[in-house]
Amino acid sequence: MYQGKRIVQPPFLKAGDKVALVSPAYWVPQEALQQAAEIIRGWGLQPVIGPHTNNLNVNAYAGTADERAADLLWALEDDSIKAVICSRGGYGSIHLLNRIPVECYQQHPKWLIGHGDITMLLYAIAYAGVMCIHGPMAFQIASSQEPATSIIRKMLFGTLPQYRIPGNPYNRCGHAEGILVGGNLSSYSTVAGTKIHLASKHDIILFIEEVEESLHAIDRLFYMLRLQYDFERVKGIIFGTFTSIKYDLQYGSVEQMLVAHLHEYEIPVCCGFPVGSNSCIPLIEGAPCSLDVTIDRSVLTFNMKGNMEPYEADFEKQNLFK
Repeated sequence: MYQGKRIVQPPFLKAGDKVALVSPAYWVPQEALQQAAEIIRGWGLQPVIGPHTNNLNVNAYAGTADERAADLLWALEDDSIKAVICSRGGYGSIHLLNRIPVECYQQHPKWLIGHGDITMLLYAIAYAGVMCIHGPMAFQIASSQEPATSIIRKMLFGTLPQYRIPGNPYNRCGHAEGILVGGNLSSYSTVAGTKIHLASKHDIILFIEEVEESLHAIDRLFYMLRLQYDFERVKGIIFGTFTSIKYDLQYGSVEQMLVAHLHEYEIPVCCGFPVGSNSCIPLIEGAPCSLDVTIDRSVLTFNMKGNMEPYEADFEKQNLFK
């Protein structure tokens, strides 16, 4: 059984709670934030938009690094705000890592949601000892990306999924328990092993995804990850989606390449999990989880306490992979 130190679970939301929309990285048009706000309002919540989100800086970022940090600090320190949804990733989250004190996450535990470049902030929050959500961002909520949007709505109110997905030829069977961490490989491998790191007492279930990289770059980033901390802590691995990949090495798939590098580790490996740029179903980072991989399917279960009604999301029946 997993015996690591407990990471704080932020309170789930209730009707009427405030949810902040902030832009820690790239800028998005205000129309997209307003569309996301309308959908969130339809969930029975009160959306509030960060004051600097429309400050386009160097034709890329949503404001200067200080402005972006100020918006995130505002959302974290205002205790009437119960969750924070990032507008999009891109690049720029790394600028905020030294601008947001770790104590701020600890003193104001609340759900922060994002993926891609936001992976860096999620890892910092998990390092601070607070759970967070790798999930759809405001621009995806605005376009009603399913099933991610429906799942994140239920998750914020306390209904946790038990994910079941079909088998994959590159899967490795087994059972694992640990806290769930990971995200975009480029972003995660940049911060893992720095001063921002999880306590060594934590067993890990690692998940990674990537978009618009070459096979040799993914190979290098994965090896970096293996070198940066004790990989013996990794008790199970989930490979998400690898989108728009340049095949500059003769492998049939990213999974074939990465699984081949794991021959020395007798751990379960789940391939084809629908988490990534196109199918970003929510995953709770820092949450204690169980991963069960068999020939027919993989099952990921969040082992969390609370006022919840777990349900199953059977992606095989939803034809997500067709």
